[in-house]
Amino acid sequence: MSYKIIGKYIRDLNFKIPNPKSFFLLSKDISNYKINIDIKSNQIKQNIIEILATLNLAPIKDDFEKIETKIVFATIIELTDDKIEKSEIEKIILIKVPSQIYPELRSIFVRLFENSGFKDVKINESVDFEKLYNMKRIQ
Repeated sequence: MSYKIIGKYIRDLNFKIPNPKSFFLLSKDISNYKINIDIKSNQIKQNIIEILATLNLAPIKDDFEKIETKIVFATIIELTDDKIEKSEIEKIILIKVPSQIYPELRSIFVRLFENSGFKDVKINESVDFEKLYNMKRIQ
């Protein structure tokens, strides 16, 4: 492996249900929301990169009651190979690390919902980050 994870933490967390109506509508019609995943990165030092994986729930329709849910999970990695190619670094940031940390990120997100009274939140147990990466490259 050409990298190692040297730290993980929740960088930002927003979980806001504005009123009882929103709570009841969400618990009844969770299918009216979709999960969004976004990956960004920042170079901290030479060979040290922070990868930010953001997971949030967004309503499918504009006229639907909005709740705010967003978690930004930071992973700090160290590249262990000085001669690693840029394309390989891109795959580490957009495929390998997200695939490795997604189960933990998903678990935190689901636990937030369960502890807020939502028992039937369905979030995919796995995400094919390689497929998403390839789709993005085609666009």
